[in-house]
Amino acid sequence: MSFMGFFPFRAADLAIDLGTANTVVYLKGHGIVLAEPSVVTLETIQGVRRVRAVGEDAKLMLGRTPDNVVTIRPLRHGVIADLEVAEEMIRHFIAKAKQNAGVRLRGSPEIVLCVPANSTTVERRAIRDAASNAGARQVSLIDEAMAAAIGAGLPVTEPFGSMVVDIGGGSTEVGVLSVGGLAVTLSTRIGGDQMDEAISGWVRRNHNLIIGEATAERIKLEIGAATIRGEAKKLAIRGRDVVRGVPTETQIDQEEIVEALRETVGQIVETVRQALEATAPEIAADIIEGGIVMTGGGALLEGIDTVISEATGLPVTIADDPLMCVARGAGRALEEMPYRGVLHAA
Repeated sequence: MSFMGFFPFRAADLAIDLGTANTVVYLKGHGIVLAEPSVVTLETIQGVRRVRAVGEDAKLMLGRTPDNVVTIRPLRHGVIADLEVAEEMIRHFIAKAKQNAGVRLRGSPEIVLCVPANSTTVERRAIRDAASNAGARQVSLIDEAMAAAIGAGLPVTEPFGSMVVDIGGGSTEVGVLSVGGLAVTLSTRIGGDQMDEAISGWVRRNHNLIIGEATAERIKLEIGAATIRGEAKKLAIRGRDVVRGVPTETQIDQEEIVEALRETVGQIVETVRQALEATAPEIAADIIEGGIVMTGGGALLEGIDTVISEATGLPVTIADDPLMCVARGAGRALEEMPYRGVLHAA
């Protein structure tokens, strides 16, 4: 046993999928050790603002806080919107990830962070600064589409073309990959959050009912669909009546949700089509054979694989455990030498 083996300390580097809706942390040598909502609750007491809750605990307070308490998401469209709060959130998640894995770090960790393809230099610098201020020794970045493809098990380092569509909370990343690089990458700031907003707007216009973020998300998760498969489902929902101003309950049909999400899903499909139009012929021939692989929480929307398949004429499959693909891919890039070349200096 080495000298350091006598001590319960070890260097443990991290890969973090810092998403608009959820943050997933991969600890080197351990795998996924944390997956929680990217939500922070702040409390103001005598003019001083402090963090009251982060992650699951903060999400439970969403829409239920008094005037001196506010629950926010420090990321929008996959990039940092509030640097100070994002730092606190990253620091909290790093500490909780170590606690979940039962390890104590020696020194500062190297952190790999996932970023949208269309993020600006300023947005990438904000992500780097947030991680550095939260205690990172070194920060590397990886494109979300590349991380998703590695996590889904696609042969990204081989001379064979493959295509991945990652639908997250704030953005959709479409990547065409071959020989360890992105041949085509497109990003649109459309994702799960925009689906929630579309549902809220539909319910208000058609049922005169105002619902919160949590209710809109519940509708999406329980009866959300891009197309109907089998018998349409129904769901009882509660909110505030626009006209009378009192709490009320109504029932909503799955067919309505399909209609509510038609435009949002259409924008995702159009982004996929644009990526295919920009793909080189030889890589396109490979994609015909391998098909399109979908990752991210949006891939779980019922029927979205069918809609994309019908629009492109290509086979579409959903990756195993699509919510964890990006973090798992970033973790493999951190651990395995063949993938180190896909990382960028922050």
